[in-house]
Formats: sequence, C-alpha cells, structure tokens
Amino acid sequence: MSAKPIVAATDGSEESLRAVDWAAREAVLRGAPLRIVSAAAQVHRLRGGHEMSGGGDDPVAATVRQYRDQALVTATERAAQTAPGLLIDADKLDGLPGEAVTEAGSGALMLVVGSRGSGAFAALVLGSVSRYAAIHAACPVVVVREAPESARRQVGIGIGDLENSASLTFAFEEATLRKASLIAIHSWHFADSDISRAGSAFTEPERRVAETETAQRLEQLLDNWRAKYPDVAVSQDVVHGHPGRALAGLSARADLVVLGRRAAHHGPGSVVHAVLSHAHGPVVTVPS
Repeated sequence: MSAKPIVAATDGSEESLRAVDWAAREAVLRGAPLRIVSAAAQVHRLRGGHEMSGGGDDPVAATVRQYRDQALVTATERAAQTAPGLLIDADKLDGLPGEAVTEAGSGALMLVVGSRGSGAFAALVLGSVSRYAAIHAACPVVVVREAPESARRQVGIGIGDLENSASLTFAFEEATLRKASLIAIHSWHFADSDISRAGSAFTEPERRVAETETAQRLEQLLDNWRAKYPDVAVSQDVVHGHPGRALAGLSARADLVVLGRRAAHHGPGSVVHAVLSHAHGPVVTVPS
C-alpha cells in the first residue's frame, strides 16, 4: 500500500463529486488512502466604505463554511459508496481556494479536481481552482471533465518537445498499472508563413521530409521507453493541426491523457488550456 494519499477537492457540485468518484477508484487501484479537501475563502465585505474580512460571527462567512463542511460530508459518503473499505480522510481548508487546494496536494500521489464547479458560492467554485492547480501544483494534477463509464485500456500522451520526455515516465507507469496500451501524439502544423532553415518558405517536398524526420525522432524516443516497459503496447501518431484539438479528441477514447507542464505560460491559447477546456475525459498535467 502506498503511504502517499490521493487528494481530491470538492465544492459540493456534481462535477466535483464525479472527480471524487474517480479519485476513489484510483486510490483502490494503487492501494493508497484518499484525502478529500474543500476550501472556504475568506469573504470580503464593504462596511462603512472599508473592506472587511468576514470571519468569527459574520453570517456570510459562516454560511460559506457551512457549505464547505457539507460538501465534505457529501463527498466522503460518496467515496465510501464508490470504494467500500477505502481509508478516507476529510479536511477543511481556509484561504484562497486555488492556493489552498494546490498546497493540499503537496506530497500526494496526485491531486484530483473537477474541471468546473457549481457551488452556491463563488469562493467554492472549482473552475478557476482546477486550472490554477493544474499549472502550479508540485504533484501531478488530474482534471476530471468527464469520466469513462468503463475502462478503455488506453493511455494517451501529448509530446510537444521531443527533447524533453519528463511526462513519459508517468504515462508508462499509468499504462502498466492499468494494463493498457499507450499512444503518443505529436502535433505537426505548418502555416504558410513558416520558414525553413534556408530562410525561405517551405516547399511541399521539404515539409514531407521534415515531417518524416519528426516521426523518426518520435519513434527513436519511444524505442528507449519500449525497452524499459516491454509489456506496454506502444503506438505513435504525428498529426496535423493544433495539438490541443488532437489531444482533446484523444481524450474521448482514452482512460487518461497525459500532458507535461513547465513554469511557462499556460493561459488562453496554450495547449494545456485548450485540452483542459475541451477534453472528454480525465487529463493529467505532470510537472517537469
């Protein structure tokens, strides 16, 4: 049994409860305990022209905490039904929800969140929290937009930088754990304005040569991992178009899509943002 827990965040919404269900099943799969957390941010109100932090006997702050506490009770009951006998802890968090939930994942096997929430208070909603955690958490973060009803026995991974394979370890370990195949996707997209090394626009033959070279480099990269994980069936695909679209499509037929992340920009327009916004299944971002 793993001593490290899987941490799942909830705001009481049905989407966050689906994430708790997914986390409970993953905890059973790994022999790990489950820790469920819920955050209640401090409520700021204007009184006499001055901003005041709600707390103590403040009725609004008390109501927010009440919703947080009830969300934990509901999620714990749900997890116990999903995975009878699973060791489950529940913790109340205070402070800014994004930071509090992200910090709760420190030392965890993974942090699991819903892609958005519909809690009664904005302080509890997980939409922005999930994106903050998926970029800043020190552990892998799984964002559950939809959960497959049955195992598909496939793990997908997006490989953008052929020189950096940090997320491949996680992907191969997941495929081994699930007794699943692994498909690696590298997106290949040339715009009309793309320039070759010679300083002129790519001709069609040059594009085909460059694409072939990219496919060969991807295959060489995967060959090294095939040797380490001989029981995992591995395939690859070099696709045309935006990588976010390709990987979101892959999420509809995979148990999990793995994305590497760095400290670089992950806002609107980034691959991570695009996949998290349009995925049809669980997506995990793995820190480099």
